[in-house]
Amino acid sequence: MDIMELYGLPALVVFLYMSGVFAAALLIKNNAIVDVAWGLGFICVAFVTLCLNGRMTPRKGLVTALVLIWGIRLAIHVALRNGGKPEDFRYAKWRKQWGKWFVPRSYLQIYLLQGILLLIISSPLILVNRSQSTGMTLLDIIGVFIWCLGFFFESVSDYQLVRFKGNPAHKGLIMTRGLWKFSRHPNYFGEALLWWGVFIIALSVEYGWIAIVSPLLITFLLLRVSGVTMLEKKYAGNKEYAAYAQKTSAFVPWIPKSN
Repeated sequence: MDIMELYGLPALVVFLYMSGVFAAALLIKNNAIVDVAWGLGFICVAFVTLCLNGRMTPRKGLVTALVLIWGIRLAIHVALRNGGKPEDFRYAKWRKQWGKWFVPRSYLQIYLLQGILLLIISSPLILVNRSQSTGMTLLDIIGVFIWCLGFFFESVSDYQLVRFKGNPAHKGLIMTRGLWKFSRHPNYFGEALLWWGVFIIALSVEYGWIAIVSPLLITFLLLRVSGVTMLEKKYAGNKEYAAYAQKTSAFVPWIPKSN
């Protein structure tokens, strides 16, 4: 398999896409726009690889539809969450730290880096959309089931959190209800799980096993880099959150410990 042939065009698409998002961020002076662009970037990769790799097959249509549903929902959710608010605390912190080097470092460390991560995580849909195999297998069914479970956790927990924060009476309080009763980060768990589902679907195509890099990478990022670890640090020293963390699983939903 020729890696350049496989990733060459998607890499170019991602480069142009993230460069355009960077230009838009400079105009509005808010790097949080990249969070909205994240899910939409996968949709770009999905449609480009779908259109340029021969005839449509059920599996190609399935994977592209799953990515489309996930990407649009996530983009809308993030856009509504960030709308009218100051720049996210992560990007605002970097804006101060990087000083005069903010523009080039933003382009390299936020946009191009996320573009590389996006490309790697897109591996299952790139492999599926280049394949000409037509028959559906048990792996497709299992993958869709796992994707649906992950999508449920991500979308429902996001909705529950929005409702909770939208109530002025909850200002300053920690969300411990609904799916958040069983995991401190059920939305991140859901996102990781749905990509494991897409990977399982990709196992039905040639070289599909290579796509294991996708769920491994997104799970690592959510657990150790931009997700769980970063937010846990934000709540360091919060006694209410410490009590919540003591009895609630950090990632994988589980029955909370009794006091």
